[in-house]
Amino acid sequence: MANSSLQAVMAACLSGYADHHPMSPREWQVCHHILDCRTAALGGFALECDQCGETPLRYHACRDRHCPRCQRRASDDWCERQRAAVLPVTYHHLVFTLPDTLNGWVEVHPEVIYGLLFETVWATLSTFGADPKRLNGQLGMTAMLHTWGQTLMRHVHLHCLVPGGAFGTDGTWHPAKSTYLFPVRALSRHFRGGLVSRLHRAGKEGRLARITPQEVDRVLNALMQPEWVVYSKPCLARTETVIDYLGRYSHRIALSDSRLLDFDDDATVDVRYKDYRDDNRNKVMTLSGEELIRRFLLHVLPKGFMRVRHFGFLANRCRARVLALIRTALAAPAPEPAAAPQPTAPFEGYACPTCRTGRLHVTMHLAPQRRGQGVMNPPAPA
Repeated sequence: MANSSLQAVMAACLSGYADHHPMSPREWQVCHHILDCRTAALGGFALECDQCGETPLRYHACRDRHCPRCQRRASDDWCERQRAAVLPVTYHHLVFTLPDTLNGWVEVHPEVIYGLLFETVWATLSTFGADPKRLNGQLGMTAMLHTWGQTLMRHVHLHCLVPGGAFGTDGTWHPAKSTYLFPVRALSRHFRGGLVSRLHRAGKEGRLARITPQEVDRVLNALMQPEWVVYSKPCLARTETVIDYLGRYSHRIALSDSRLLDFDDDATVDVRYKDYRDDNRNKVMTLSGEELIRRFLLHVLPKGFMRVRHFGFLANRCRARVLALIRTALAAPAPEPAAAPQPTAPFEGYACPTCRTGRLHVTMHLAPQRRGQGVMNPPAPA
């Protein structure tokens, strides 16, 4: 039985997968970042314990946002930066789901579809927030794109965290009137109409070039019939709960190593998942290594695509100024400034995990090594 990690599965199965599936340069890039993570390919440093003489090696991380081994630290750091933006109000978690009929379009035009999803969700919520019969003001929103379901198949949806109220043009705060921010059915129908309209426009502008105009019309006309899925959770009241939600969804990736229970010599992988259709029961599915890689690669984002975005009074360009005005309207104290960094004592080395009494000191920096021959080099971009 081999180690249960995505890196181990890729090391054993990526070459075979590439023999049967065309891969884009972007997919090659992500796979090789994961393969190289914390290996000699990225370089590192040699250590030596001043007590027991142990000489371990430590290698650098890839820091790719798709890598299961690199996201926890990024999530913690990001959440700490968001803490100052949390208001002393209730927060609402809403989920907008893209119909699976559009999964094929996501395959060929991911940036267009994902971008229009963000745009439409914000347009929907901001329209409801500005309605004089509702909140009559500007909302704020942090939205996080997820593209997967529990079985790693494509399931595109947007998690939105919205403060429970709106900032009026008169400088007052208009609090939400219900445990749920807006009626879900009304949100769903507005979202449906808005996205279908934007996709029609994108087709006419040539932004959906890989889809025929006839197919665009046929699919979008059919999508106006069913109800679209919008889910609203009860409001959150505590600051720490809001921060926990942000951390849970902001840097989550399609697959974590903790879900891989077993990787056998016959190149099959046991993967833990939660079945929401069966009372949220934990289950295990067995996939071939190549099928696991195929499903994982469904969720590789275009290079540079921002999958966490802020809108309204939480937008980066105005957040500090408007949040200060909102806190004044709420008679809430300003957040405590981040503590100034304290002078640190000279670094005395890492604790030795072997003898537990000595300290590990860097004795040598290791240059990156050429990747081994077990995995093919990626093709040059066309």
